[in-house]
Amino acid sequence: MGPGLCALLLAGLMAPTGQYGQTRPQPSIRKASYISYEDARPILDQLNEAAPAELKAAGPADIASAWSKWVAKRDAEIRIRLVQGDEDSLVNFLLFGTSYTRNPRITLKELAQAKQNVSSPEAAAFVEAIKERASDLTQGISAPGNNERLLFARWLVEAKGFDVKTDAERARVRQYLLKSFTRVLDEQASYAKMLESARMLGDPTQEFAERSRLFRDRGLSSDTSLTPNFAIERSLASIKAKGLLAGASVRRVAIIGPGLDFTDKQDGYDFYPQQTIQPFAIIDSLLRLGLARPGDLRVTTLDLSERINDHLSRARSRAAQGASYVVQLPRDSRWKPELADYWTKFGDRIGEPVTPAVVPSALGDIKVRAVRIRPGVVTLISPEDLNIVLQRLALTVGEQFDLMIATNILVYYDVFEQSLALANVEKMLRPGGLLLSNNALLELPGSRMHSVDYETVIYSDRADDGDHIVWYRRAEN
Repeated sequence: MGPGLCALLLAGLMAPTGQYGQTRPQPSIRKASYISYEDARPILDQLNEAAPAELKAAGPADIASAWSKWVAKRDAEIRIRLVQGDEDSLVNFLLFGTSYTRNPRITLKELAQAKQNVSSPEAAAFVEAIKERASDLTQGISAPGNNERLLFARWLVEAKGFDVKTDAERARVRQYLLKSFTRVLDEQASYAKMLESARMLGDPTQEFAERSRLFRDRGLSSDTSLTPNFAIERSLASIKAKGLLAGASVRRVAIIGPGLDFTDKQDGYDFYPQQTIQPFAIIDSLLRLGLARPGDLRVTTLDLSERINDHLSRARSRAAQGASYVVQLPRDSRWKPELADYWTKFGDRIGEPVTPAVVPSALGDIKVRAVRIRPGVVTLISPEDLNIVLQRLALTVGEQFDLMIATNILVYYDVFEQSLALANVEKMLRPGGLLLSNNALLELPGSRMHSVDYETVIYSDRADDGDHIVWYRRAEN
């Protein structure tokens, strides 16, 4: 976002934001253990220039101790990034939410036009619209009722040290929302410049590599959507056709960062409850493709977000008592026919269609499907608290995963931390097992993880709306 629009937006706002309040309590670690210095040493040796300063400064006699201290410190730092990711989701809620306001949603087209010409009447109208929505959201946070997104927003602003009891306090919350908005837009402008610089190199491989670590300094977002799961299904179909996975051979699956649909930046809908999609999508695809049998399949989710882990744990507990899980699936009118067909059949192996949530009139004519997922499917999923960069599960040979999925996760880390994550994945995969990721990951000499192929999937006619799913395979020996 240009400085002119930032200044215009913030004009007339008074007091600075308050000091940050408490952050989310760190969840307890159950079965995860930190990567040891011995396992990390090959990465440190080969990526010494990219290693943290405190590790490069440590002498041979101190490096093991320095490693243990750095890992614990870095784990805490990464978990703190969840708070900024939650703030990013709150900004999406500010732009797109309809459950707390009668004002129209802010469209991506309006946003682009305002950024192009900050002195235009359209930009001034855009700024006023943002301010009005910020006022409405602040009012919703002060009286959230049973709106789970507003309840979470209230928790977040209170955790940051704000209150909503008086007009003055609500004004500070409104300012916080607007400053968060300008921060997010500034970050988006920075990412766009980085990608443009990568494109100018004229090398698609280099551009993909830059995309694969684009958000290394950004907050960890938990927002999710349906589209990457279509790319995963296409990849799994190709993998089966190439003989890399045999029929009914997938029994244990791990999903790194399953996500929680709060207010995704692409769709931004909040007319249905928060939901997770990927764990169910992967089960659905594996059964549809004949790569797994229901009685054999177990899915473990690996996430460091207490909110996501709690959501999945509650869903599993309710399913154990016979309750199903309903997923709402809005459709984008610009999707390619293949993606629209995937949307139509989603869930046919794990549940049955039900009446979808009512679409607010403000959203116009949006097509929505809903699928009630059977309790027996929900109980296949077990959440584990784990930071994939620094932690792994201690698994025996028979417990290792056949397949691991990591979409829109490793993009939040640099090359050094991606390499640590890949080492942790290697230890949790069985020999011959596969990791599917939409990131280009460095393959260091000595690693047993190697890319074997990829699948490119386009979702719509929008620019850059698609994914490259790379298939990484653990060597047999």
